[in-house]
Amino acid sequence: MNAKSAISKEIFAPHDERMLGAVQVKRRTKKKIPFLATGGQGEYLTYICLSVTNKKPAQASITKVKQFEGSTSFVKRTQWMLEQLRQVNGIDPNRDSPEFDLLFENAFDQWVASTASEKCTFFQVLHHTCQRYLTDKKPEFINCQSKIMGGNSILHSAADSVTSAVQKASQALNERGERLGRAEEKTEELKNSAQQFAETAHKLAMKHKC
Repeated sequence: MNAKSAISKEIFAPHDERMLGAVQVKRRTKKKIPFLATGGQGEYLTYICLSVTNKKPAQASITKVKQFEGSTSFVKRTQWMLEQLRQVNGIDPNRDSPEFDLLFENAFDQWVASTASEKCTFFQVLHHTCQRYLTDKKPEFINCQSKIMGGNSILHSAADSVTSAVQKASQALNERGERLGRAEEKTEELKNSAQQFAETAHKLAMKHKC
């Protein structure tokens, strides 16, 4: 099981939440954190995770999760409701870069993702989630590449694929319906012809009897 699957199972599933995406990060500017604040556990890996509750009305949140060196388990550290996110800064709209900033109502963090592609995928999921679950006070996305905001988004491509499949299925059902309709009409015509033939045969039989 990879790290993101383990985080989903350990951190979110027990609280009836579904993890939508995650990105492994490091701080661009190192904060001075007292040794005791980390529980004396030394180095750690950090993940920024996006999740949504299964219970309606669904609520989305962003959670900072850590895995300390030598441990196989994950620890939830800080969590923000998606409504608290004010700005997402992609740093450079002209090239793929792993750097990004997240501005919340009461916090500001500067991050570097493990790879630029991982950041891009997370941003696409984050943007889509904001559009879906926030009715107002949507965060501002600045300095982001067009593929993150739409265009070549993998989410849009997936949606297009689903739409295309539905349209094809609908067309196939319509064509099938038309064929069934024509078959029913033909059956009715044959039934009428058979009935007319039977009536004619009966009349002829009665005429010959007379």
